[in-house]
Amino acid sequence: MRILFFGDIVGKVGRRAIDKILPEYKKKYQPDLIIANAENLAHGVGVTINTVEEILNSGIDVLTGGNDTFRKTGFEEVFLQFENKIIRPANYPVEVAGRGYTTLKVGQQRVIIINLNGRVFFYENLDCPFKKFDEIYELLKIAKNDIVLVDFHAEATSEKSALGWYVDGKVTAVLGTHTHIPTADTKILPGDTAFVTDIGMTGARDSIIGTDKAGPLYTFLTQLPAKFERPEDGIAQVGAILLDIDNKNGRAKSIKRVDTEVLI
Repeated sequence: MRILFFGDIVGKVGRRAIDKILPEYKKKYQPDLIIANAENLAHGVGVTINTVEEILNSGIDVLTGGNDTFRKTGFEEVFLQFENKIIRPANYPVEVAGRGYTTLKVGQQRVIIINLNGRVFFYENLDCPFKKFDEIYELLKIAKNDIVLVDFHAEATSEKSALGWYVDGKVTAVLGTHTHIPTADTKILPGDTAFVTDIGMTGARDSIIGTDKAGPLYTFLTQLPAKFERPEDGIAQVGAILLDIDNKNGRAKSIKRVDTEVLI
């Protein structure tokens, strides 16, 4: 099986970049499943029914989330309407709308996608992602030949690395999201689990992690709050990971970056 996973899609530029590049990627890489992180889908923060519908219509199969997923009013309706298409971090309280994992069949193969959020440098008081993984792993009675993908939405590189080693041999891949900065450490761990610290973003290249430069620069220079805007055109950078997986044992055979740029 071949799986294509896009990093955080940021605002309109990111959505348009996916729509523009995906036909080419499908033809070139022929993925069996396409996943993307959507926490920044709606003008750079949160999700809405319209933006989720738009990105699914572009050809994404499943969306994951993060701490910003809940920033737009009406996010509960998004999870209700697209229940089997979008998940959020599993280590949020159970009262929060949405689910932290999903299972689907791709051909005859069972694929499980788990979304977890880190705790280092986050103000939210979340459950332990390591113990939450153990809980889900036990609950789903994961078999050796299941394909299991973990989107670990975290800030600290050390926390991401630690989770990768913690679940090595139990899952197919641990793919980091959130920082919007692509890392060059794609590798297969000893237990045949693919790992990358961060996929990177799909958003405006000439920006500060997807945000128009003026707002963040003002805040860094003055220590005062500023309104953060997201560019709506220009060159978009596309951060993505391509996984090749052995269906017989659910283990990763290869992981590589498939980044590009596209004019919007």
